[in-house]
Amino acid sequence: MLRDQFERNQVEATAIAESAHEITLGRISRAAVTQELQDLHSLLVLVRPKRPHSWLTCLAIIAELILFQTPLHATKLITYYFRGESRLGAWTEGGVIDLHRAYREMLRERGVARAADLALALVPPGMLEFLRGEEESMKAAREAINWAKARRAKPESASNINTLKDTGIWFEHSEIRLGPPVPNPPHLLAVGFNYRAHSTEINVEIPKHPNIFTKEGKVVGSGQIIEIPDAVVQPDYEGELAFVIGKRARSVAREHAYDYVAGYMVFNDLTSRDFQFRVSQYTLGKSVDTFSAMGPFLVLKDEIPNPHNLRLTTRLGTEVVQDSNTSNMVFTVADLIAYISQIMTLEPGTVITTGTPAGVGYARKPPRFLKPGDTISVDIEGLGSLENKVAQRSAD
Repeated sequence: MLRDQFERNQVEATAIAESAHEITLGRISRAAVTQELQDLHSLLVLVRPKRPHSWLTCLAIIAELILFQTPLHATKLITYYFRGESRLGAWTEGGVIDLHRAYREMLRERGVARAADLALALVPPGMLEFLRGEEESMKAAREAINWAKARRAKPESASNINTLKDTGIWFEHSEIRLGPPVPNPPHLLAVGFNYRAHSTEINVEIPKHPNIFTKEGKVVGSGQIIEIPDAVVQPDYEGELAFVIGKRARSVAREHAYDYVAGYMVFNDLTSRDFQFRVSQYTLGKSVDTFSAMGPFLVLKDEIPNPHNLRLTTRLGTEVVQDSNTSNMVFTVADLIAYISQIMTLEPGTVITTGTPAGVGYARKPPRFLKPGDTISVDIEGLGSLENKVAQRSAD
């Protein structure tokens, strides 16, 4: 009886499955069809036939994927290096997808006119140019990811994988080297004393307004070397959560602030304490080359519904030196976007790192500064682990 009832509504069920597909491409929200998917899944569980390839079973699997599992599209973006070239990619469990090449080949396969020009416009090979495309580029990237993963998963997968590799679309993790996700941000802003416990350990009054400063100098990614110049004698670590602006933000109301976020990443706001505290301005002490470490991924905001409930842990070697939660921030991501954007325009690709919790080397007794041979790692729940070795800068 239930089977007869369901088959009489086959057209409606298929439409629901198509809505599920639209969710995986990021075109509509999961909430828009959640109730229909729940109804569909409940019915399919009762009537699922024994034949594994029936359309009923396929619809049941789709419903389960959308309702109960993680998104089908990857949302971890990277900048990767391969044979000396820096490119935009997506990190998946099975490998790395070159987003520009994947989107271009997808368009060509579909017979789209001027596929190469369209791919270059919507999914360019560089992270900053990609972020400037805002939501249209994000949608195109999701399509490219799904296309590449589907091609890899087809029955003739061995030949498909070879084709994807030969065309520079698919790489094994071991074949590439990670760079900073946003290697050339238009602005790199930081927030001082945004955790109460850190303000206390440094003996600074908790700020009434966000303490904003800039960081300049060379940025590095996970696995790259932090270099200490001879002039710096007190190099210190600061594990932090950073967010990246996804669309041009000016005079943004707090309630709309998250609409302007592309995603989140781990950041180490390394600092020369000796240069920082010589004068009242932090810029030079915060801008030593390689003292801005970020990565390993830019995790898009759809995977991080609440950035203020993430455990943050910093390790020096195997020793845990910082252990806190982003819920302890004084000013939230929304507070910071609203506050800063009333003064300056935040362009796509702007990186804002949100401050460090207690446990920095300067405040330890005795102080514990970084030295050549150290390994420093920052882990944030859901965002991955940023790990860097420390070395003395070699003479130029």
